[in-house]
Amino acid sequence: MRAVEFEEYGGPEVLRVVETQVPEPGPGQVSIDVAYTGVNFADLKARSEGYRVPGLPFVPGLEVSGRIRAVGAGVEGLTVGQEVAALTEGGAYADVTVADAVTVFPLPAGVDLRTGATLPTVLPTAYALLHTVGRLQPGETVLVQGAAGGVGTVLGQLAKAAGAGTVYGVVSAAAKAEYAAEQGYDEVFVGSFTDEVRAATDGRGVDLALDPVGGDTLRGSLASLAPFGRLVSYGNAGGAEPWTVGQPELYPTGLSVAGFSILGLARTAPAALREIAQKAFRTVVDGTVSLPVTAEFPLKDAPEAHRLMGSRTSTGKLLLTVAD
Repeated sequence: MRAVEFEEYGGPEVLRVVETQVPEPGPGQVSIDVAYTGVNFADLKARSEGYRVPGLPFVPGLEVSGRIRAVGAGVEGLTVGQEVAALTEGGAYADVTVADAVTVFPLPAGVDLRTGATLPTVLPTAYALLHTVGRLQPGETVLVQGAAGGVGTVLGQLAKAAGAGTVYGVVSAAAKAEYAAEQGYDEVFVGSFTDEVRAATDGRGVDLALDPVGGDTLRGSLASLAPFGRLVSYGNAGGAEPWTVGQPELYPTGLSVAGFSILGLARTAPAALREIAQKAFRTVVDGTVSLPVTAEFPLKDAPEAHRLMGSRTSTGKLLLTVAD
């Protein structure tokens, strides 16, 4: 079978197609004939700096859709030929991949394989950020960094559907602002945002800020909170040193800071992840959320997909088309 791997860290050019053995599922696992693979920023960090890479060579990829090829010992409720979406620990840039059964989700009726590939990381992440961790209440104001990306696209739609008051988005370039405005955002800021948020809220700030960037952006999000506001960090796309927050920032206005990682949750509390995913998937079935696929690449062109995402000009969701 084909797989895309890298043997050293570097730019998109280190990705190469190889022929390798078809993996077999172990106990508690299934193998999947891959139809589509989602491209995520974590894949770029794995390739460039070894993020969550246990060793080289490594096949990246965290999410797939496809049909179950084989079922390992002890797996219940999943059958050969069943259409599924899955969250993996890597290995998704391939014709066949293996996933733990606890992170394999049967596709709901009416959801096709192409749509299914957009779901495993983005949708549960967005749902958890707003509801499980962020505890959004009707009427509250929300600030979302990366509003034109995959998670950002879903966050705008989910926030409005949940009854949020004003939803503010932040994007890195003016070309992304129009796209973000179509996803439920009431106002979109390009680049700088702290003073703009204070001005837009008459000095109050926002109730909930969601940040995947880290560094100065996280600090700006924290400074944009209203009294008793909450900040949820769910990434460090900017590559800054790990942040710390303490009494000087939190005590004066009763602020809260939380963190979230869907990969961490998959490892430590897979049952909680399944519960979140089931609720999140229902928002696609009932039409609350749609995640536009804005670019598709054949498996062999994975380097081009990485170049596009790395350029920070992409919006929505990028996919690799693996099977016909």
